Amino acid sequence: MSPQPQDPGRDPRRDGPGHDEFSHDEPPHGPPPRDEPGRDGGEAPLDAYSRVVSDVARLITPRVAALRVRHGGREGAGSAVTFTGDGFLLTNAHVVGRAREGQAAFSDGTTASFAVVGTDPLSDLAVIRADGPTPGPVTLGDSDRLVTGQLVVAVGNPLGLAGSVTAGVVSGLGRSLPARSGTAARVIEDVIQTDAALNPGNSGGALADSSGRVVGVNTAVAGIGLGLAVPINATTRRIIGSLMRDGRVRRAFLGLVAAPVPVPASLRPRLGQDQALRVAEVVAGSPAARAGLRPGDLVLTAGGAPVSQAQSLQRLMFAEAIGRPLQITVLRNGAMVDVIAEPVELDPEHA
Repeated sequence: MSPQPQDPGRDPRRDGPGHDEFSHDEPPHGPPPRDEPGRDGGEAPLDAYSRVVSDVARLITPRVAALRVRHGGREGAGSAVTFTGDGFLLTNAHVVGRAREGQAAFSDGTTASFAVVGTDPLSDLAVIRADGPTPGPVTLGDSDRLVTGQLVVAVGNPLGLAGSVTAGVVSGLGRSLPARSGTAARVIEDVIQTDAALNPGNSGGALADSSGRVVGVNTAVAGIGLGLAVPINATTRRIIGSLMRDGRVRRAFLGLVAAPVPVPASLRPRLGQDQALRVAEVVAGSPAARAGLRPGDLVLTAGGAPVSQAQSLQRLMFAEAIGRPLQITVLRNGAMVDVIAEPVELDPEHA
């Protein structure tokens, strides 16, 4: 679905970038003003903390919608974040499920029906588009710049309480989240762990940094004081773009189950890297199996790039990799072995 060029006479609340150039790096009205607390007459640390949270809340809350969708005969609720100036919103795939439409309500009283543009259960992301005016977009940040202990602010609509704001810190990075859709089990990789309080209905809401940039989409409550969010980074930007363009994400399938492990210290100078992926399982009949990869192999590079974590390999498994030779270098019994695998398209039913 391609938005038409902006009409100079259109509703100013919908001015902004087109759907293929969603905003990033700087908040729409600049970062919230912040003064560093000083020793002499400066702002007290707790006052500074409170002001940062309130500034971020004031910036983000108008741009987070409360969603109502129908799953079969039942009604579900969640949140969504406006990220373009022409009505596109980002939410969780599990919030919309198999629904094709629903209702969005904003804190200023604006309401609009929406259509589901595309969903990607493997990343738990979905893109919807409102049929009517929406507030201006948030700024999408880069979760790869986050550090553990950094302040984050969550905005959503938990338990039907619109515009709820909580704050906390990044408790961990690179977590994995087991998920299930129907009979298919999945693992959502590279999620952000936070202690900002999340409750049912927060899913699809914004996780923002202290400058008001949205760095994650809240996705789950894993326990008391433990919330999880899908990161906003280069990989998820590609996913969002694919959902807007094609309504789905075409992925390549290799057939490896692997986990990051340290490279033996004695081999690091020779290999030039500290971590690699240890193959735990090779799916029978998969491209990896046909290429001769084996459990116990230490994957060092793929496509000429070092592989140090699961995401390193996953970032290669998009549409352009389907059917193309992929050179993989592994360490096996102390020897370097090169194999060539040709990923196939992942069946959407098992994505």
